Amino acid sequence: MRLRYIIIFLFIIIFFSSCEKKQGKRMTRKEVTEAKKTFANINKVLIDEDRALIEGYIKRYRLDGIKESGTGLYYLVWGNAEGDSIKLGNTVEYTYKVSLLDGTLCYKSEPNNPKKFRVGMGGVESGLEQAILFIKKGQKGKFILPPHLAHGLIGDADKIPARAIIVYDIEMLNVYR
Repeated sequence: MRLRYIIIFLFIIIFFSSCEKKQGKRMTRKEVTEAKKTFANINKVLIDEDRALIEGYIKRYRLDGIKESGTGLYYLVWGNAEGDSIKLGNTVEYTYKVSLLDGTLCYKSEPNNPKKFRVGMGGVESGLEQAILFIKKGQKGKFILPPHLAHGLIGDADKIPARAIIVYDIEMLNVYR
């Protein structure tokens, strides 16, 4: 599987290096259109592979009731909710665990030191920004982020590899308006 990603990545690099300028000439409109079609097709293949991996994970762990958002985020929320829905601009405080689909633990919050961030201000994965809007204070959630909502083509250069699908387990402790 990783070999396929490496080959696709190399293809992209070679394609761009050969398309940027050919002996001082710019790409024609037709070449640009063909390049866009090629990348759209590669993207569809990768998204389909990610979806199959995620659906296998859901089936393996019997995550009945999990839903998919329009962006590819998968979410499952449970527990007694307190208060209103979280909105952009709210600050949230939560505990978390981030793992790969194979169960490898990448990160987790420290005991007695929950994470905080202001929703909609960036600084976290775009998929986490979306996920937070599905949960309320007092609830727990499992959120599966495909690469385009997590760390993308290159990973985080530490514990999350390139094109990794990540799983967030979250408990929402507080929401500040």
